Amino acid sequence: MKLAVIKESRAGENRVALSPTVAAALIKAGHEVYLESGAGLGSAFPDSAYQAVGVKIGSKADALSQCDMLTHVNPPTADEVGELRNGTSLMSFVYPDLNPGILDALKAKNIAVFAMEAVPRISRAQSMDALSSQANLAGYKAVILGAENLTKIFPLMMTAAGTVTPGRVLIFGAGVAGLQAIATAKRLGAVVEVSDVRPETKEQVESLGGKFIEVKADNAVQVEGGYAKDVSAEFLQKQKEAVEKSLFNADLVITTALVRGGKAPVLISEEQVAKMKFGSVVVDMAVEQGGNCAMSKSGETVEVNGVRIIGALNLPSSLATNASELYAKNIQNLFNQLTNENGLAFDMEDEITAGCLLCGGPIAAGS
Repeated sequence: MKLAVIKESRAGENRVALSPTVAAALIKAGHEVYLESGAGLGSAFPDSAYQAVGVKIGSKADALSQCDMLTHVNPPTADEVGELRNGTSLMSFVYPDLNPGILDALKAKNIAVFAMEAVPRISRAQSMDALSSQANLAGYKAVILGAENLTKIFPLMMTAAGTVTPGRVLIFGAGVAGLQAIATAKRLGAVVEVSDVRPETKEQVESLGGKFIEVKADNAVQVEGGYAKDVSAEFLQKQKEAVEKSLFNADLVITTALVRGGKAPVLISEEQVAKMKFGSVVVDMAVEQGGNCAMSKSGETVEVNGVRIIGALNLPSSLATNASELYAKNIQNLFNQLTNENGLAFDMEDEITAGCLLCGGPIAAGS
C-alpha cells in the first residue's frame, strides 16, 4: 500500500503521523511512504531522516493524490479530503461529534475512516491505543508546566538556612494522564493526593505513592471504555466536599476528568477558586471539553484572586518527538492489524476493526 504523511493543519501542532523509524519498518514490509516536505520538522525529524530510509519526499498534493491511505494526527481539513482519491482510507484522530462536516465529506468520497480514538480499550489493542500513549505524555507535561508556574519547589529540603516543606499536589482523575501525573509529581518530591470517581483506582494511586481521597456515595459510578459515565449530581457534590480541604491546601491542582462523548464535569467552582491558596496553580487538562475548573479559558492562562489557572491545550504537541514516535507505533500496530497481503482486510468480526472503522469499506457497502 501507499501511505501518505502531510503537515498537520491544526494551529500549534508539532506532531507528525509517522516517524522515520516506523516509515522504515513499513517500507521494509513492502509498502511505500510519501511525505510532504517538512512534515516532520516540528518533531525534530528532518526530510533527510526520512529520505535515508526510502521515503519519497514531495508536495502535499503529490502525497495525497498518490496514496491509498492518509495517516494523520488530527482530522484532515475539507480541502485535504477533497484532494484524496475516492475509495482511499484515513487513519487519524477524527472525533466525529466535534467534526461532523469532515465526516460527511469523507463519506461522500467513500473513504474508509479508522478513528484512533475509537480503538477499543482491550488488552490486545493496547499497542494501538493512541489515546493512552498521548495522555501518558500529557500527564507528565502537566506536572512540569505546573511546576514552572509555581513560585516554590516540590521536594522537602533541609538546609542550614531552614527547612523547605514539600509542595502539595492534588490530582483529579486517575486515568492514564492522572497516573503519570502522580508518578511525575512524586519523583519531583511532592506530596500527592488524588480524587477519582472510580473507587477501584485506589490501589493504582497508592502503588505510585499517592494518597487516595475516598468519596462515600450510595450509587456506583458507571464506567465505559475507561471513562466515567453518568456521574450523578449527588456524587459530584460529595466529591466536592471530600476534596475541599486538600484543594484549599494544594500548591498545584491538575484536573484530567473527562466523560466520553460529553462535556467535562466541573469539579472546581468559582467559589472554591476564591478560597484556594494565593500563588497556587491549576492546570486544567479537560479544557477542550469544557474544563474541570469553572474559571478555565481554553488555551489561556488567567489569574483569579492570585490563583493561576492554565487552560492547557494539546500538551503532547509540546513533547512532539516522543509523542510522534509513540503515535507512529500506534499507527503501525493498527495498520498491521487491519491489513493482509492484499491490503485492508475489513474483518468486521474483529472487535478492533469494528470498533474503529467509522465509515467506508463494508460499511459503505451496507454489510
